[in-house]
Amino acid sequence: MKRHDRSSEPLAIQNHWYLVSSHGAVLFYIAVYPECTIRQIADEMALTQRTVWGLIGDLRRAGMLNVRRDGRRHHYTVNLEAPFRHPILTDLTLRSVLGAVVGRKPTERRASNRKSA
Repeated sequence: MKRHDRSSEPLAIQNHWYLVSSHGAVLFYIAVYPECTIRQIADEMALTQRTVWGLIGDLRRAGMLNVRRDGRRHHYTVNLEAPFRHPILTDLTLRSVLGAVVGRKPTERRASNRKSA
């Protein structure tokens, strides 16, 4: 049986999936960009604002995300003490998974990503 060599496929085809679900991706995004808006999340993740709002509601109800309203604006904070929801990794908190990205400046992350690539 011949094995398909994926190195010749365009980058868009090779990278069509992510390791985490949409819920996890939104949580990571908010951890990195805590002052973000629903619109920014939706635009960056190619989701509708309604979908993002639903995901944020799920994360809030699970205790993973705190939402504070200031006038018309919502502010989001990741609850690092919340349990990491996974069927196998049951003893982890969000701090162990997201702790390295919370509070870092975006320029620091981009520079460290370039070094590792």
